[in-house]
Amino acid sequence: MNIQQARPGTIRASLRYPAFRWLLGGLAVSQLGDWLYNLALIALVYERTHSALWAGITTAARVVPVVALGPVGGVVADRFDRRRIMITCDVARIVLMVLLALFVITHAPIVLAPVIAAVATAFATPYLPCVAGTTPRLVDDADLPGANAARSAVNGLGIIAGPALGGVLLLLGSPALAFLLNAVTFGVAALAVLAIPAGQTFRPSRPDGDTEGLLHGIAAGAAVLRSCPAALRLVGADIMCSTIYGTQTVLLLLVSRSLGMGAHGYGYLFAGIGAGALAGTALAGRVQRWGHPRFVLAAALCAVGLPMPLLAVAAWPAVAIALVAATGMGAVLVEILTDTGLQRMLDEDVFGRAYGLALPASLAGIVVGSLVAPLLAGALGETGALVAVGLAVLAYALFLLRRGPVQRGLVTAQAEPAAEPEPASVLVAQP
Repeated sequence: MNIQQARPGTIRASLRYPAFRWLLGGLAVSQLGDWLYNLALIALVYERTHSALWAGITTAARVVPVVALGPVGGVVADRFDRRRIMITCDVARIVLMVLLALFVITHAPIVLAPVIAAVATAFATPYLPCVAGTTPRLVDDADLPGANAARSAVNGLGIIAGPALGGVLLLLGSPALAFLLNAVTFGVAALAVLAIPAGQTFRPSRPDGDTEGLLHGIAAGAAVLRSCPAALRLVGADIMCSTIYGTQTVLLLLVSRSLGMGAHGYGYLFAGIGAGALAGTALAGRVQRWGHPRFVLAAALCAVGLPMPLLAVAAWPAVAIALVAATGMGAVLVEILTDTGLQRMLDEDVFGRAYGLALPASLAGIVVGSLVAPLLAGALGETGALVAVGLAVLAYALFLLRRGPVQRGLVTAQAEPAAEPEPASVLVAQP
C-alpha cells in the first residue's frame, strides 16, 4: 500500500504531505546529530577531567536552558516568522559546534565546554515550539496524530542511532569530528526548512510589530493553560511520564543490580524503553481511532505505571526488559496524545506560548524524578520506591477517568476560566 492510500491518522498517512516530509527529514537529521554530539561532549569532558561531577554539570548545562528559557522560546515562536526562527537557530548552532571543535583542537579550558553547550541549547529553545506550531498547517487534521507520532519516532531513532554513531566516531577520531558532523546536520536541517515554501505556513500568529512584552507573553500562555483544565490535565499526564523516566534513571540501576544483569544491564533496560517508545509511535494512529480518548489516555498511563511495581518482583532479565518497554510505549503514547490535544484545543494565536510552558514543565519532571528517586529508595527501599512511583501514575490515570462530559471548542487568548472542569477527552475537539 502506497502512502496515498494509507489509513488516516497513521505515520504513513502523514508522509503524504511533501512539506511535512521536509520538516520531518530536517528534524530527523538534527536529532541524530544532537544525540551523537551529546555522547561525544560527555566523553570529552570526562576524558579531560576524570570527574563524574564535571560530566553531570555538562549534562545539566544542556537541560537547564530548555527549562529556564522554554517559555521565552514559545513567545518567540508566536511573534516572528517561524521559518526564519528555525533557520536562525540552525545557523547559530552550526557556529557553536564549530567553536566546540576548535575548543578540542586548541585544548581550551574545560569550563568552556558546558558554557558553549548551554548557549547551543538556549538557541534551540524556540525550535520545537515552531515545529509543533507549524505541523497542523502542513497536514490535515485527521493526519495530525500520525504527524506527531512521526516526530516522536525520529526522536526515538535518534536516541538509538545517535549514540551508536557517536561511539564509532570516537573510535575513528577525536570528539571534534562529532561536533563538526553535528554542525553539518544543522546545515541539512536548515536546507530542509528552506525547501518548504515561505508564506502562511510559517507566518506568526502575532505580527512582528506586536508590542506585547516578553513577560506579558509568558503570562498570557500561562493564563490560557489555566483557563483550559483539559489542557492542564494533558500536560500533567506528560509531566507524570517524564517524572517516571527521571526515577528510572536511578531505580533501574538498582533493578539491574538485583537481577544480576552485569555492567551492561542498565543499558539493556534503557534500550528496552527506546524499543517500546518506537512501538508506541506505530500504535498512536490506531489507538486514537478507538474513540473515548479519555480512556485511551488513562490506559497509556496505566502502561507506564503498572510495570513499575511489577519490576520489584521480576525474576528474569527478559521480563524486566519487557516491563520497561511497556513504560516506554505508554509514555510516548501520552506524549503524542498531549501534543495532538494541545494542537487541536488551543488556537494557534496562543499555541506557541502555551507549548513553550508545557515542554519545559515536562523536562523539569525528569529532573524532579531523578532527585526524588534516591530519596524514595533510601526511605522505602528498592521495592517500596518502585511501588510508590507506579501507584502515583495509576492514581493520576484514575483521576482522569473521573472527569465529566466533553466540552468542545478552541481556547483563545481571550478565553475565560472554565466554570466547570473539562475532561481530558476534549483532546478530540476539532478546530
